Amino acid sequence: MTHTTTDEPRREASGAVVPVLAFAGIVVAVMQTLLVPVIKDLPLLLHTAPSNATWVLTSTLLSGAVATPIMGRLGDLYGKRRMLIASLAVMVIGALVSALTSQLLVMIVGRTLQGFAMGAIPLGIGLMRDMLPRERLGSAMALMSSSIGVGGGLALPAAALVAQHMNWHALFYGAAGLGVLAIALTLLTVPESPMRAAGTFDLPGALGLSAGLVLLLLPITKGSDWGWSSATTLGLFVAAVVVLLLWGLYELRAKAPLVDLRTTARPAVLFTNLASIMVGVAFYVVSLVLPQLLQLPKATGYGLGQSMVVAGLCVAPLGLTMMFTAPVYARLSARYGPKTTLIIGLLIIAIGYGGGLGLMQAAWETIVTSVILGAGIGLAYSSLPALIVGAVPASETGAANGLNTLMRSIGTSVSSAVVGMVLANTAHTVGGMAIPTMHGFRVSFLIATGAVAAGLVLALFLPKAGRPVRQVRLRAGSEEDNAVLELAEEVLRGFRGRVLDATGVPVARAKVTLIDHRGRQAGAAVSDEAGRYALVVPAQGAYVLAARAYGHGPLASAATHHGEERAVDVDLALPGETVSL
Repeated sequence: MTHTTTDEPRREASGAVVPVLAFAGIVVAVMQTLLVPVIKDLPLLLHTAPSNATWVLTSTLLSGAVATPIMGRLGDLYGKRRMLIASLAVMVIGALVSALTSQLLVMIVGRTLQGFAMGAIPLGIGLMRDMLPRERLGSAMALMSSSIGVGGGLALPAAALVAQHMNWHALFYGAAGLGVLAIALTLLTVPESPMRAAGTFDLPGALGLSAGLVLLLLPITKGSDWGWSSATTLGLFVAAVVVLLLWGLYELRAKAPLVDLRTTARPAVLFTNLASIMVGVAFYVVSLVLPQLLQLPKATGYGLGQSMVVAGLCVAPLGLTMMFTAPVYARLSARYGPKTTLIIGLLIIAIGYGGGLGLMQAAWETIVTSVILGAGIGLAYSSLPALIVGAVPASETGAANGLNTLMRSIGTSVSSAVVGMVLANTAHTVGGMAIPTMHGFRVSFLIATGAVAAGLVLALFLPKAGRPVRQVRLRAGSEEDNAVLELAEEVLRGFRGRVLDATGVPVARAKVTLIDHRGRQAGAAVSDEAGRYALVVPAQGAYVLAARAYGHGPLASAATHHGEERAVDVDLALPGETVSL
């Protein structure tokens, strides 16, 4: 996959871009927990069996998992802002469909459309990388990444309040209104990114990945209903492995793959994605356990007897703390790096779950647990996009972050299935109703602690960040030149230098193209007024730097980068003959 720019001038990002994109992320995350307050009433509300009603939640999960990598790639190809608006528009349509029906099949269609909006989060991260200066990027991506948890946490009390005092369809009208507001704010404040990936959309790859994910996530989410050893569950798991293996072989041979598996196999990307699964598991456990514990009657001997709204308010600090950790993450990451910040976050999560084993006797104790876990999950979630962005070319940001968001979704799916099974197998039956036990809650917390321990081991395998190259402070004659210089100063692995004419005079506005050993474009840049250019290499190896400018002959110069975290200086001297381009 290669990277180009559009011909349109780069618009300067306003101060509203970050809050607007974060708001869009929160809005789409709300879709995941919107129906949690009424989940036990869904069979009655939809006039169906409990096993059928769960499809209202499962459909959103499946479509969100499918949408994240696909929308990320479409954003890289055709514009991230354009795909962000499309994702929000599909969500609004889905919310309105759900608001107008009480029929199961129509409701599932509406919820499936709502799930497609999850692609907005990696698209927002990609827009931030393309538009924001380096000093603002860390905290901005942290807030965008945390919006998954922020939206989920804040939606619980709000949805509970609506469901308790109004018709449950009002939840969907409210979601549609939030989606329309997010679209309007995006149109008004967020410019389109000029970054584009070369190539075409990999439709066979998209269909193969979608089929593989559905075959994988269906038995994970429905295994407790179907039976983990049933022929249906085992057959779907086997089919998922076969389809995903075939998909992987196809992607490795495709000229413009949906997911560049070679890039995904890099240690920095691979271990980040695996750690993301563990963080997703840890995040969802608290969302499943604490609301149930808070709402169980005191007559059980361990239930806290709180209303639906109070239970939501007690869990809300989880999302609020995640939101407030974004600036803290930026400071920690700037000083110690995202790898260290991820490890700190995982340690805090472990403390939260370890302490939470003994903090289940009062509502205020659950609030303390929510705050600690929110801080840890916020730091961990904030570190993930920074690790991904630092390991992939700019043209692959959307697709790579889409895949990372998918890994978190797989983690939450696994968490939901495993915790659901644990709570079901440890429940007491009273009057024909299964009631979760304190033992089940504590086992669930121990599972989350184990996932965090696995995440810590994976985080330790992440490559160390290289030392930054010595930054030479240069003067530029315009804002556009400043943008070129900022890129030149932050290139840690690539080529940079000057484009000169035959007499050694700098050539401005010369186009420099990076070509890999397969003859494919791997990057492009335009020199500034002082002739300076900077290009990031996607991997070590041999490249050709092709330069051309009006009034000069073209030049092709071979160059090799050995993969170390430093920039290689290459000056390009154009021939003196005059040509027309």
